[in-house]
Amino acid sequence: MTLPPAPLPFASGDHTPMPRLLIVDDQPINIHAMHQIFAGNYQVFMATSGRQAIEFCRLSPPDLVLMDVMMPDMDGLEACRQLKQMAATRDIPVIFVTTGDKPEHENACWEAGGVDFVAKPVNPLTLRNRVRVHLTLKLQSDRLREMAFVDGLTGVANRRYFDERLAREWRHDARHLQPLSLVMVDVDFFKRYNDQYGHLAGDDCLRRIAGALKLALNRPYDLVARYGGEEFVCLLPATTLDGALNIAQALGQAVATLGLEHAGSELGGHVTISLGVASTVPQHELPPETLIQCADKQLYLAKNSGRARACGTTLSTPANTGP
Repeated sequence: MTLPPAPLPFASGDHTPMPRLLIVDDQPINIHAMHQIFAGNYQVFMATSGRQAIEFCRLSPPDLVLMDVMMPDMDGLEACRQLKQMAATRDIPVIFVTTGDKPEHENACWEAGGVDFVAKPVNPLTLRNRVRVHLTLKLQSDRLREMAFVDGLTGVANRRYFDERLAREWRHDARHLQPLSLVMVDVDFFKRYNDQYGHLAGDDCLRRIAGALKLALNRPYDLVARYGGEEFVCLLPATTLDGALNIAQALGQAVATLGLEHAGSELGGHVTISLGVASTVPQHELPPETLIQCADKQLYLAKNSGRARACGTTLSTPANTGP
């Protein structure tokens, strides 16, 4: 089964997508039956093992999981326990769909971290209502959590969310030896912009730049966050330096295309950005802040090389510097 990428942590616009359900069962007939119950009102995905469910949830978190208990390789109880141990998946509600009807079976579901359980063979109305209730609770929880992680001015992720996401990606990529890239973004001559047009216009300028940066990131698991003041940062998982530099060029072009007037700029009278790019394969013994520091140095280089450009490098670590 091909796993889709993780969705953006912050939705744009007023459109609310259909809730995403993951059905986990090793029996195709059971998956088909539950698909018939939910198709049309939900986006329905499937996994046929506990390990597959964990990988799906990590890459593309659903809104709710319907988990079979008895499966080969890894049963549903262990899969749920592992989901609850990971920061990226611990808040996904898991409803167990089980044939067990003894108190010890129910206790095992609660202890594993399930929010509910439904006995097989399922009553479609009961299952639909249980899912509806827990999705409502999940939506309310998500909205409260999102409010804590959104920058109030620009609507993109805030520094707190970025720090948490960077730490999580660093650990994951260190385990799996995958590249991770970061782009630091600074608005050129922004103090002059505020001085000439006023702080209200400056706020609107930052909002429009944030929107352009967000739209320019084509992959849903990339992240743009406001780092502070007129600085933004983009986190690019599974991206090499060459790929990150290409994305940085696209980010610069996206802001230039806005055509925002900036009479105080020395770069053609329009708002531009400078970008610093850093890439590495993370290592457990190094803090993720080393990637930020490297990108910041490249941003400084871009600004001192004329602005409105991107400079980048690979972060030197003991593993890639050679003897």
